[in-house]
Amino acid sequence: MGKVYTSLIKRTARKLLEMHPGEVSEDFERNKELVSKYVDVKSRKLRNQIAGYLTRLVKLSKKAEVLPQEAEVSDEG
Repeated sequence: MGKVYTSLIKRTARKLLEMHPGEVSEDFERNKELVSKYVDVKSRKLRNQIAGYLTRLVKLSKKAEVLPQEAEVSDEG
């Protein structure tokens, strides 16, 4: 069973991804610093949850970009 994130975490992570797409990466540690820099988060747990969800979003979006390209290659061959 996967993790369940609250709407606050999802909304904040998506907004950060939208506002700062060039700064967000697949590295959790860098995303933690990014969240601390742009969001006034009082607790460490909340910051880590936002950074973790942000990392997951980036990895999923990169995976979605790669999959259609692989499908095109297999269709041609």
